[in-house]
Amino acid sequence: MSEFQAISNVYVSLGSNLGDRAGNLLLGIRGMLDAGLEIRRLSNVYETQPVETFPQPAFLNMVAELSSNALPPPEQMMARLLRVEYALGRTRETPMAPRTIDLDLLLYRDDTRNTEFLTLPHPRFHLRKFVLAPLAELAPRLVHPTLNKTIRELLEQVDDNSSVKRWRP
Repeated sequence: MSEFQAISNVYVSLGSNLGDRAGNLLLGIRGMLDAGLEIRRLSNVYETQPVETFPQPAFLNMVAELSSNALPPPEQMMARLLRVEYALGRTRETPMAPRTIDLDLLLYRDDTRNTEFLTLPHPRFHLRKFVLAPLAELAPRLVHPTLNKTIRELLEQVDDNSSVKRWRP
């Protein structure tokens, strides 16, 4: 693994399936920047089927790789992401409901957490093709800190047959 990968493995997934989905992703990126988070790279945008939920509109999903130059601790980062969601109209009345924006902290270096507020790595990202595909685009050789498999291996082995295709507007 290169030094670049070793110091930057902080990743946030972004998703939207309400309103102007692409515009909501852009607003999510802008909100992260305004919250003091430095984005190093972005994956392509993927159109994906909703999974583990009731019928609803298709999502646009992507992953952001953050620079680790001046990151807040993981709990503060999660609080900032939640504030961005709230500012963009995200509500949480119904679990897994359609949303204007969804920001999930997937990985924060090799840190692990399991609190009421934050679980790291994200507890289900390795089961979700809509997260693994854009993450594999950015960091295919990154090793999951608890499963000890690369992101590419997790994508190849995932038991998720949902549609995930690169979005071309």
